Amino acid sequence: MSPDPLNQPLERLLGGKTAQRLDRELGLHTARDLLEHFPRRWIERGEMTPIASLPVGEQVTVVARVVAASRRPMHSRRGFIVDVTVTDDDTSRPASLDMAFFNGYDAHRRLKPGLRAMFHGKTALYRGALTLNNPDFSVLEDSEQPDRQDLAPVPLYPATAKVPSWVLRSCVSTVLDAVDWSGVADPVPAGLLEDAADDGVPLPTLAGAYRDVHRPVELRDAHRARRRFALHEALVLQGALAVRRHASAAHRAVARPAVGDGLLAALDRQLPFTLTPGQVSAGQVLSADLSRDHPMSRLLQGEVGSGKTLVALRAMLQVVDAGGQAALVAPTEVLAVQHHRSLEAILGPLARAGRLDAPDGAATEVVLLTGSMPAGARREALLKIASGQAGLVVGTHALFSGTVQFADLGLAVVDEQHRFGVDQREALRRANPGTHLLVMSATPIPRSVAMTVFGDLDLTVLPGLPSGRQPVATHVARMAHGPRIIGRVWEVIAEQVAAGHQAFVVCPKIDPADAGAADEGGEDGEDGPGPGDGGATAARDRRHDAAVQDMVPRLQDLPVLRGARVAGLHGRQDQQAQAEAMNRFVAGEVDVLVATTVVEVGVDVPNATVMAILDADAFGLSTLHQLRGRVGRGSASSVCLLATRLPDGHPAVERLEVVAGTQDGLEIARADVMQRGEGDILGAAQHGGSRLKVLKVLRHADLIDLAAGWIEAHQGPDGSLEGHPALSEAVRAWEAGHAGHGDYLEKG
Repeated sequence: MSPDPLNQPLERLLGGKTAQRLDRELGLHTARDLLEHFPRRWIERGEMTPIASLPVGEQVTVVARVVAASRRPMHSRRGFIVDVTVTDDDTSRPASLDMAFFNGYDAHRRLKPGLRAMFHGKTALYRGALTLNNPDFSVLEDSEQPDRQDLAPVPLYPATAKVPSWVLRSCVSTVLDAVDWSGVADPVPAGLLEDAADDGVPLPTLAGAYRDVHRPVELRDAHRARRRFALHEALVLQGALAVRRHASAAHRAVARPAVGDGLLAALDRQLPFTLTPGQVSAGQVLSADLSRDHPMSRLLQGEVGSGKTLVALRAMLQVVDAGGQAALVAPTEVLAVQHHRSLEAILGPLARAGRLDAPDGAATEVVLLTGSMPAGARREALLKIASGQAGLVVGTHALFSGTVQFADLGLAVVDEQHRFGVDQREALRRANPGTHLLVMSATPIPRSVAMTVFGDLDLTVLPGLPSGRQPVATHVARMAHGPRIIGRVWEVIAEQVAAGHQAFVVCPKIDPADAGAADEGGEDGEDGPGPGDGGATAARDRRHDAAVQDMVPRLQDLPVLRGARVAGLHGRQDQQAQAEAMNRFVAGEVDVLVATTVVEVGVDVPNATVMAILDADAFGLSTLHQLRGRVGRGSASSVCLLATRLPDGHPAVERLEVVAGTQDGLEIARADVMQRGEGDILGAAQHGGSRLKVLKVLRHADLIDLAAGWIEAHQGPDGSLEGHPALSEAVRAWEAGHAGHGDYLEKG
């Protein structure tokens, strides 16, 4: 097979000096690397703003003619500044604009008086006058030869100070013209390009896509090319998944089919209520999965209190009936203890194996294992787990420890899975090969939502509100509108307390002296805003966010709350203090509980009707939805108030509007994906940037489905794609380039 022209080193195409700079600054080594360093955006002539109308502090694009250009040395350090003055062609309001290029070698060389160029950058004020500092620019024409690309969109690339966008444009242009495209094989079949047509127009071939993304005649050419590269990436990823699935078929799980009359049947007979249709349907799906000899990987999504735990318990009992063990993993000790008590209460005599009051028929034992258990109790729990005496095991991340040995772990259930890292969730499986996995959440982490699209994490949804639950009216309290807004928050709390109800007040911080928002959530950092959240963290100094230790005395001193019983709860208190505060609130001895996100899960107080979240923009969408789920658990109507100091129109405020606009946790998680990124599909990051170059798992869900269907139809009996050599080679190259990351495609 002849060498792929796209694998040529850039040194051969661009020369040693330029190639070294691209390697050093951007890690680009080959023609493929450079051509897949895609533009971050394209500038169209229609985006141009007249100089006289330029706003301050915003990204702008202007087309202007150079009036003057000069060079002067810097005063305080070595180097020089190139001052450029330009004017635009707006004859109705003629105006000029000054620009400064620091060490602007290229500006000094290329921006001569009389030339017309396109400038893109962020405006600022300098000595009262508008200016552009170090803008990206592209010369459109000179005084003798108009540029044929004058009206075409101009690509702007991710660049550095030493490799500006115009250098990348020049390098890309050279490589595009130098590659022998007749020797480049296209991994995407022509029929698939037609099936993925955009507005009836088939997607371009590989060579055409490289041309259109870097040299578009119209902007829609560039967008169609990006869609083609998204399809390309989806096809290669699905090909890699298919090969891995076939290879992993030898790793079997032990089938755990339902038995006719065991613990599960006994539980169903003693339940004091009837299962909802959603619980019955979800139970049937899980039962079928457990009956197969292929490991289950399923996400059970349902609102807080919707009965997910009972559905999971019924699946766990099916495994115990079949001779295995099941583990329920919770993110905190508080929730693990609550789950342990809850399971024992639901099972009743069925959880008393080995005791005198155990029933004559089937029974098992529910064992708790946490990190803070006394040594003696921990040894006893470990022995029961290792011997198989404990059919059901409940614990925290302590269950991930290498010292925990199961006799026969058949099912691992991860509750509130957005609080765990990917590697943590896989640790149980690695230690117990073939284990079925069920993860549960009201709002899945972005990565898990993405994996449901890829088909590696099957999704089961418990629809509708839980029985007896009321919708929670949710409002954004915009404190930027004046002090009356926060005053109204306190009035709402006071009204509910006067009516005999209780309220939560959640703060981002524990101590006013803390530098940033407190993170008492899971390892994935879900409590704080993630990349792409609209810059909430950068919008203002988070040191001024509300803190529990500050708000408790402030609320006690508020005239409107005079007489209300206020207490604080946070993660720096010892377990006994936390339990005491929570027990007093549950007992109705506290009217207003001021807390951090330690109350996010595992708290059931039906009398609580108000959830006020201060500086709500400090939290992720999943956390906000979980916190809202602490109210509305009784018969009374409830309200959630999301207080923010940010101004209208800020992206972080728009995030809050998402929560206010829907009660659907999965919809909120999908919005989280769109705003924050789907997480690293190829690694352990729960949200934020992905190593995928173009593919966006929700935006391109149709392409992923299309690619999956094509792979399924064309994969050979041995799992190979050898009938399609270009695609097979692309899959092998992807595997080689992502060694150590591909396994994450099979995790949830």
